[in-house]
Amino acid sequence: MTGGPPTGSGPEARTAGPSLSRRTVGRLPVYLRALAALAAEGATRVSSVVLAERTGVGSPLVRRDLAGLGHLGRPGVGYPVGALQRAISQVLGLAEDQPVVLVGAGHLGSALAGYDGFVERGLRICAVLDADPRVIGQARGPSVVRSMDDLEEVVSDTRARLAILAVPAGAAQSLADRLVAAGIQGVLNFAPVELTVPQGVSVRAVDLSTELQILAFHQAALHVD
Repeated sequence: MTGGPPTGSGPEARTAGPSLSRRTVGRLPVYLRALAALAAEGATRVSSVVLAERTGVGSPLVRRDLAGLGHLGRPGVGYPVGALQRAISQVLGLAEDQPVVLVGAGHLGSALAGYDGFVERGLRICAVLDADPRVIGQARGPSVVRSMDDLEEVVSDTRARLAILAVPAGAAQSLADRLVAAGIQGVLNFAPVELTVPQGVSVRAVDLSTELQILAFHQAALHVD
């Protein structure tokens, strides 16, 4: 399940910091997940071949991607797992705990609020907001749902720069506008609508229905006579 490139950026646009393409940055979380699994298994070094097998990325591309992080690998020796984890986390802005505001406490938002995998990857749902008075004050994961009226205060108090939108399409744009005005710089949008944001603000769109339709197309194509 993948979103498109951040708003206003083509797939080969360069990122800030190390000179890495958007496509390379898109693969870094995949490497980081594989490295976490290797570390849990007790591995201290890993070759590009093994990392390629764990991620499904070709080993030449793995080496090219990781070369942009510095001289961490050595021929015949591989990469130090811990140092590579730290380097990737630094590039992704995850060297320190990254607070995330979750907007929407419906079925999807509630599931996201309780997902432990965010914390394992340096991300923390620091607040959950909703407009429904029936859910305000209820627990969602480790957070208590706050009123949408508190959005600006929450962003300011938590110093969050990332937000997740899990709201109906009709409410998404106005809430995105408020989030950006409050200081949010990156939005993961689950609403089935394209958001308009200022230059410098990144949006990743995840449309579950669209992803399922694409899967249905591929499944149907397998059975075409």
